[in-house]
This record gives sequence, structure tokens and C-alpha cells, in this order.
Amino acid sequence: MRCEINRLDNVNKISGEFSGAFADLGTFLPLVLGLIALNQFSPQGIFLGFGFFALFTAFYYRRPIPIQPMKVISALVIAEGMSPGMLQASAMLMGLILLVLAYSGIIQWMAKLLSPAISIGIQLAIGLQLIWLGGVMMSETWLVGILAFGFLFASRFMPMQYLVMPLVIILGIGWQLTSGTMPSFNFTQTSVWQLGWPSIDEWGSAAILLVLPQLALTLTNAVIAISAMAKDKFPEDSENFEPQQFAKSSGWANLLLSPFGAAAMCHGAGGLAVQYHFGARTWLAPTIFGSTCVLIAIFWGQGIASALSLIPLAVLGSLLAIAGTQLAWSKRFIDGNPFCILVIFSTAITCLWINTAAGLAVGVVLELGRHQWLNVASSKR
Repeated sequence: MRCEINRLDNVNKISGEFSGAFADLGTFLPLVLGLIALNQFSPQGIFLGFGFFALFTAFYYRRPIPIQPMKVISALVIAEGMSPGMLQASAMLMGLILLVLAYSGIIQWMAKLLSPAISIGIQLAIGLQLIWLGGVMMSETWLVGILAFGFLFASRFMPMQYLVMPLVIILGIGWQLTSGTMPSFNFTQTSVWQLGWPSIDEWGSAAILLVLPQLALTLTNAVIAISAMAKDKFPEDSENFEPQQFAKSSGWANLLLSPFGAAAMCHGAGGLAVQYHFGARTWLAPTIFGSTCVLIAIFWGQGIASALSLIPLAVLGSLLAIAGTQLAWSKRFIDGNPFCILVIFSTAITCLWINTAAGLAVGVVLELGRHQWLNVASSKR
């Protein structure tokens, strides 16, 4: 009997690592496949970049630290039809900035200014944005999207919860094949993998149009917020999850891999939330994800392209909405003191109304004001 229980536990752990490895597809696939299908970027360069970065992450952190496209940069490149040189320039500039902030110690100083309430507020805003984007994607075929979201959300209460996510994707592909619906993406005009280098004009345009809008989101979500979340999920390894380590790993990855066709990449608190939710706990999850990306790059062809295009957009949207739900929720909504709640929602509302940088500034000002008020009050006693 005990052997059977141990065997079941091992099956659950391994299935959790596999399920968690691909739990962030709702963020990953729409942006990556958009760059390939809509902008005709090289699939080999992009998938190799993510694969190598994920394998390094598995070795370096030994935990399921996610790898994601930089959302603002990727979305703007897709929407505006920008060139591969613009994407390369933005990734290398982001890499340089992150490395300067990490090795100078500035990122640690910034992290100290960011209280848990500010971090939770930023996560709430990003989570709500992911839920909204996921809902838009699910609206393409709303019934499929809602059913997928319902199964994924309910999976946490099921005995074999980590098998639900791959099952939902398989059922979604089956529905796509039998419904006669057009594939979500078209890969007939992808570019051949080749080395390139941005022009002088592309460097300047990338700095203004792509790097500046992305920077605040990366510093908060992909460096500081994920540091706080990783320490909370894996307190025994908290010394490995300082903000400057995330800045260094993202910085070096972008600086070294983007010249070979990689997209702008980072870590992400939302990715960690959803991977953890679906069972990822060790280095095995990023190893599985990274190895899969490398294999896709090596064997890229019409067969792989067709298989990826069969994943319904509604299913990807449900995964994105689940990631947003996990990121947005915090127990501080229940047990936080009134000022903590004020900081959380003031930060989140400003992030949504203006942008992440403004939300961060509002949170910091509120916290500094509170500290100043406490100091004045204590001095009068």
C-alpha cells in the first residue's frame, strides 16, 4: 500500500513538472507565434533563444523560474510591423541597462523602496491586464474559452490536477481539427535563420519606441516582483532570488542571444505563479521547456508549424487568464491593514490608468509619506 502511495506521489510530481513546464503558454505562444507568423521573423532564432535561456535558468536557479517574451516590446513590434533589427536592438539595450543596474547595486536600492504592498499592487494590475487579454483571446470562440478556463481553474481541486492542462490543450486541438475552424496562425512566409545586426537608425528608434515603454514593467514584474514571489514560494532558497540575480540573468541572456535572432526575453512573476499552480517545483520544468524549444528550432518545418497553429486561440487565452488570476490574487486583500490596502489599490489603479512607472511612483510616494508621518509622530512622544 505504501509503495502504491509513493508511486502515485512520484507520478504526480513528474506530471506536475511537465504540466508546469508548459503552463505559461498563454503568455508565450501568442507573442512568439505572432512574431513568426505576422512579422516573418526566424522561428529557429527565436526558439533557440528561449531554449538556451531556459536551460541556463534551470541550471542557475534550480527552480521553475519562467522565461517569457518582453510583452511591451513584442506587442509593439507585432502591432507596428517593426523589423528584426528593431527587436534585436531593443533586446540588447535592455540587456545592457539591466546589467548596469545589477552590477552597480542600483537595483538593490530600488528593491528596498518597493514595499510588499507596492509589489502586490503592480502584480494586481498586471494580473488584471492578463485576464483582460486572455478574455479577448477567448472571445474568438467564447464557449471553448470558458470551458477551458473552467477546467483549468477547477483543476486545483482535482486529485490529478497536473494532468488537466495538457488534457485541455489536446482536447482543444481535437476541437480545432473537427470544427473546420481556420488555424490561429499561418507560418507559410517565415524567414530563414540568418545573423543580422541593427542599423544606426534602428538603435535610436528602438531606444525611444520600445525600450522606454518596456523598462518600468521589466524592473518591477521581471526583476523585483518575481524576486519577492520566488522567495515566498521557495523560502529555503531565498538567498538565490535577490533582484540583482534576475537582472543579471535576463541582462546577459538578451545581450548574448539577441544577435543570433532571439527575441527580447525576461523572467515574469505571472509565469512563476501559473507554473507553480500547475505543479512545477524544481529545475526539471525549465529543462523540459528549454529542451522542447531547442528541438522545435532544430526540427522546424511545416509539420511543427501546423501542429502549433492547431492550438486554439481560445485555449491560449484561458491559460493567459489563469496566469492573470494567479498573479492578481493576494491574501493581503483579506488580512492587510487599511494603509496596506490603500497602497495596493492606489498603485494598481495608477498602473492601469497611466502606466507601470506611474503606479510605481505613486506607491513609493505613499510609502515615503507614511514613513515620514511615523517619524514625526514618534519624535513628538
